Amino acid sequence: MPCRGLRGATTAAANTAEAIQSATRELLECLVEANRLDPDEIASVIFTMSPDLNAAYPATTARELGWYEVALLCAQEIDVPEGVKRCIRVLIHWNTEKPPHELVHVYLNGAVGLRPDRIRAALTDEPT
Repeated sequence: MPCRGLRGATTAAANTAEAIQSATRELLECLVEANRLDPDEIASVIFTMSPDLNAAYPATTARELGWYEVALLCAQEIDVPEGVKRCIRVLIHWNTEKPPHELVHVYLNGAVGLRPDRIRAALTDEPT
């Protein structure tokens, strides 16, 4: 079975544990719903956050959603001056037979500008 990279990003309202966890939960729930994603099919997940976020680990939220057997890693994004502020990104390594064009990558809130070609997919659950 191939392993595919499923992407997503969002922004947190503030640098607080609650805001980071809330934004991460929304993003992961949207990715699960849009792709009918089963955590048992996930090989690993890499979360990154912009340097202005450090109040919580987004991986903690994945564990709260029941992703106990998934390898999770958190890292800090490169501090690009024009980068999206308070940004949480995710790369899910997903074991799936779905071809790449059927994956629904989700970009929410202040992160929609990162991939404007994916906005329709996130809003309509249709692949682009």
